[in-house]
Amino acid sequence: MTTVAELLIESLAEHGIRQVWGVVGDALNPVTDAIRREDRIEWVGVRHEEAAAFAASAQSQLTDDLAVCAGTVGPGAIHLLNGLYDAKKSHTPVLAICGQVPREEMGSDFFQEVDNDVLFADVSVFCQTVNSVDQLPGILEQAVNAALSERGVAVLTLPGDVGGLDLPKHTPVPRFLEAQPVLAPDPDAVRAAADAINAADSVTFLVGLGARHARAEVLQAAERLAAPMVLTLKAKEGFDDDNPYEIGQSGLIGNPSTALAFASCDVLVLIGTDFPYPEFLPTGKTVVQLDVRGAHVGRRTPVDHAVVGDARLGLGALLPLLHEKLDRGHLDHARKAYELWGSGQAHFTDPDYDHKKVGLLRRKVDNPDALIRPELLAAAIERHAGSDTVFTSDTGMSAVWLSRFVRMSGGRRLLGSYNLGSMANAMPMALGAQALDRDRQVIAFCGDGGLSMLMGDLITAVSQDLPVKIVVFDNGRLGMVKLEMEQVGLPEFGTVLHNPDFAKVAEAIGMRGIRVSDPHEVDGAVAEALAHPGPVLLDVLTNPDEIALPPKPTLEQGWGFAIAKMKEFAVSPE
Repeated sequence: MTTVAELLIESLAEHGIRQVWGVVGDALNPVTDAIRREDRIEWVGVRHEEAAAFAASAQSQLTDDLAVCAGTVGPGAIHLLNGLYDAKKSHTPVLAICGQVPREEMGSDFFQEVDNDVLFADVSVFCQTVNSVDQLPGILEQAVNAALSERGVAVLTLPGDVGGLDLPKHTPVPRFLEAQPVLAPDPDAVRAAADAINAADSVTFLVGLGARHARAEVLQAAERLAAPMVLTLKAKEGFDDDNPYEIGQSGLIGNPSTALAFASCDVLVLIGTDFPYPEFLPTGKTVVQLDVRGAHVGRRTPVDHAVVGDARLGLGALLPLLHEKLDRGHLDHARKAYELWGSGQAHFTDPDYDHKKVGLLRRKVDNPDALIRPELLAAAIERHAGSDTVFTSDTGMSAVWLSRFVRMSGGRRLLGSYNLGSMANAMPMALGAQALDRDRQVIAFCGDGGLSMLMGDLITAVSQDLPVKIVVFDNGRLGMVKLEMEQVGLPEFGTVLHNPDFAKVAEAIGMRGIRVSDPHEVDGAVAEALAHPGPVLLDVLTNPDEIALPPKPTLEQGWGFAIAKMKEFAVSPE
């Protein structure tokens, strides 16, 4: 006889699932025992279920396929929520297997009981509790197929007395969707968009991750239209490399050339992006939006011409209709502004640069007693990282330095909680990425606040023999929150972190730990960390006063910083 749990695990193995992430316990015991006896699937036990969900989200984004995590009754399932919300907002398929109290106790406010169907209703595209063996395999097929087809989270709850139940003989193993349908755009919508673009003198692209698979078509369109290309952070991994139209990112991680390209265009074309910051988008422009999800159209900025469909098919239909723009002044102007901005940071990427000639940007980087500029660290990682490295980042200031100094060239990949904006995601995402391929280099850009929030799962890297490289931008601050406060004239408050020596923490759990406080030692420490065959934590003490200016700082922001600094000098945040 086959049990409910055995059928569940067999079907996941048949689909190609290689790992299930979670914490063992009670209602999940039949499931983990089935994994123990299934050679094709590995149970990855973590110290916190949130890390399990983040790891699964990362694996799903890298493979573009289903990934699986698990949490047992009550608190165990609740702990999954944050990582599952990351998967939801990243539009990536994840199956969460959750425990529940025995069926006869459901509804009685039993010990640890929570209503999973209510708890996970918002985060999931499918959420059901298995109450009888007759529901399988149908309910399992529905759950996984919903996750795959709707690119979201499916939650399957197993009461404590269900996982071990025997199924009828010859119960078929569930089979799940494989190929996903591709949506072609409406020809009339394509024609109207092409007419609007052809009527314009200047065009700017804003390109997102949804266009990554259409790189050739995006570049061809940019060439024909002489269009500068602003990238979202997530689009770096598809368009950062060998792209003569790219001018970097917008938003708080942006630069002046993107503001210029937005302000001086007649038509703004959004391709495969749900860029969430409307205050950085231009107004008074004709807007064309190409997106596979119709619900995304117009929710960030008013759209004049909507083309709903796959980016590759949409651009393939547009390209024959687009007229070549012979005047390349708009593109050249934006690119020159981008190159000028980049030259101000070039000294960080050149180890032989004479820092004494940099002026204000130097910030005493040649002084061995000075705090380390985070840019220096990010540039060193860029120099030494491999051509197919997977990078993860927390969503604070470490993401800013990655966006500006690390190029997603070659086969590099980039993961982060860039839609949810969670703290603490970089390290568990790195664990998930590394578990897929222990021979591939994985580097996590961690903030000190983010790392310390889920620091217990550093132990998972050691216990699972995952050779991740954890880089900590250790500025003793919640850096992005500090920046937010100072922009509006508030002195930093509650942002100071009293950190341990993270390198010693790493050493205490069996991980190689390296701590750096001298700017001249950064390059060598990075090289040493990346060359080490096992997991490494590189703790680098960086300057907490480094800021990332937005593409077009306002007078109000300038006054805000000035007022904040006066208040901070008057009353120390300590």
